[in-house]
Amino acid sequence: MKSIVFDQILQVKDIPKPVFDGGESVVRVIQAGICNTDLEITKGYYGFKGVLGHEFVGVVESSQTPSLVGTRVVGEINVSCGNCNFCLGGLTRHCSCRTVLGIFGRDGAFREFLTLPEKNLHRIPESISDDAAVFVEPIAAACEITDQVSFKSADKVAILGDGKLGLLVTMVLAQARKINGLSEKVTLVGKHPKKMNLVQDLGVHLVERDSATALGKTFDLIIEATGSPEGWTLALSLLKPRGTLVLKSTFNNQMSFNTAPLVVDEITVIGSRCGRFEAAIELLEEKNLDPTPLLQHTLGLDEALKAFELAGHPEVLKVTLQIDACGKM
Repeated sequence: MKSIVFDQILQVKDIPKPVFDGGESVVRVIQAGICNTDLEITKGYYGFKGVLGHEFVGVVESSQTPSLVGTRVVGEINVSCGNCNFCLGGLTRHCSCRTVLGIFGRDGAFREFLTLPEKNLHRIPESISDDAAVFVEPIAAACEITDQVSFKSADKVAILGDGKLGLLVTMVLAQARKINGLSEKVTLVGKHPKKMNLVQDLGVHLVERDSATALGKTFDLIIEATGSPEGWTLALSLLKPRGTLVLKSTFNNQMSFNTAPLVVDEITVIGSRCGRFEAAIELLEEKNLDPTPLLQHTLGLDEALKAFELAGHPEVLKVTLQIDACGKM
């Protein structure tokens, strides 16, 4: 079967199709999304070698549960052991011996068929298109912020970064404030007006990066999703004393910073990674969030190198790979 493999270089290769052995479910991949983590892996992030990709929608071909066969699903990327102290304490995403789909110790979704434990799979309602379902994993990552921090009515919130994740975080937080009846607008700071305009109708305050420092230390909560070390410095220049900084960026570069502002201003720093798929699927099913305007290019597996080149362009948002066009909804 065709796959996209990274081993010092990115290439399209034929590898054996996984065989159902009574354990993990075999999923036929319909569509998979390229995210910034995939791009960073090709630069050396996490030292991963193998099949890339962790955002996908597919159809179950084989499973321990017969009723699951033929069902359209998405899959959580962290595969846990269920027995370590972290798993027993409810921290399965942080399992001490976990593998991570397309990122660490486990081949990913840029192939025709993948395997995942049944517990990692989530059914996708018919009302959700493949183009929307492929965003479930990053939307869940955005939703994780609402599980980690609480919002007060007067809190001022800013998202730094107008890339794919920054825009999804903006959509999720704007919706959360609307549902909770909070009056203060969410602010998005970015470099690309065309991208930022995609969330303008959500009542978001848009600020271009070059003029952001003029805002001063006025924000109670900042989500850093720039994908760049510069985001850290900008965030600290905008946070109020005793403000909260949520870090979403992952990149291969080493970063050095001065810890003094954290101590002096008593800043709370929260790392934020994966989130609950149930929350993301609910947002999509109830039509409270539409990520599809972010989808700009869809190419086949044979055009993978071109797809990665497009995905790395600063002006481009989401690029997906159409792996099985016959099953597309």
